[in-house]
Amino acid sequence: MDNQLLNTLYTTYKATTLFGRYIQLKDITPLINNLPEFCKVEVIGQSVLGESISSITIGNGPIKVLMWSQMHGNESTTTKAVFDMLNTFSDASMQSLLDACTLKIIPMLNPDGSAAYTRLNANAVDLNRDAQDLSQPESVVLNTCFKRFKPDYCFNLHGQRTVFSVGDTNKPATLSFLSPSQDKNRSVTTTRQKAMHVISAINMGLQDDLPNQIGRYDDGFNINCVGDAFQSLNAPTILFEAGHYKDDYNREVVRGFVYKALLLALNYIVSEDKQRFDVTHYNAIPENGKRFYDVMIRNAQFKDQILDIGINYQERLLNNTVKFMPKVVAITDLSKFYGHKEIDANHNKVLNHDNKLISIDYENDFVVINNVKLSLNL
Repeated sequence: MDNQLLNTLYTTYKATTLFGRYIQLKDITPLINNLPEFCKVEVIGQSVLGESISSITIGNGPIKVLMWSQMHGNESTTTKAVFDMLNTFSDASMQSLLDACTLKIIPMLNPDGSAAYTRLNANAVDLNRDAQDLSQPESVVLNTCFKRFKPDYCFNLHGQRTVFSVGDTNKPATLSFLSPSQDKNRSVTTTRQKAMHVISAINMGLQDDLPNQIGRYDDGFNINCVGDAFQSLNAPTILFEAGHYKDDYNREVVRGFVYKALLLALNYIVSEDKQRFDVTHYNAIPENGKRFYDVMIRNAQFKDQILDIGINYQERLLNNTVKFMPKVVAITDLSKFYGHKEIDANHNKVLNHDNKLISIDYENDFVVINNVKLSLNL
């Protein structure tokens, strides 16, 4: 599945009614209601606040793939890509894939968190730490679906913060992946290897389009995490993380990369003539670092020191819109770190709105340097 074909399919089938970071159940409900007849839609449970959790089943092949998105309500990029992908299955070129596999997709596992734009559910529980206790209705829905469907592969679809880098480089981790561990020893089991091979295929397929901007998560074992739990049950599980691309805070560019990653993964899984990968291909993907701030002010004067200022955007839901509020989180030597946006203070003082020296936790949309008011907004 080459890049030109993927670009053409994405442009043709993108779900244009979905845009930005704030995606609620009411945004995807019309899309679910208008899916073609070959998509089987079922309400498989309810959230804490009684919102419907639906699954979409498509294809009739023997290889079963379960995927779920917005387990964390404020991680919506993969949800957009899922609907782009669902639209694409109307294309004749997708028929062989649907003949080879059966997909079951939960496009929004946490509708309450999605409405509130929070990571947690309405009981303030992280569903991705509830795989063993199953204390929340949403966790039970996913676990029941897993047991009944008995997937051959699982796609665990998430979004990650802008702080992540590819290793210690100045490249943002636009996409990151993980084949979770099955035990505390991080053993490379047959199940893990299957997931590693899929990730290696995605990485190879995207390098021309996204060179050096794909990372790999640390594989520390936590049986309370859903990916680790499903992997430990011998269902090869792939963690997808949608990250940052230059100036793409709405994650519309990243959405396209997630879309391509999903189709590349499925294409590899159903391919009868799979390219050979081994663990070295997976391990060659650099592990994620945390080398980025949203805004970096360099060479600022603080008394007798020249320091750097790291600013990160706080995402807040205001009037049904996600606002990015700049907040100072570090004042120190940040020479080994990078900013998605950089400002050089040229050894001048950096002042706040009261013309006082800037400090940790300062939150406003501007600073003053050398009597010039500089915006920190996107």
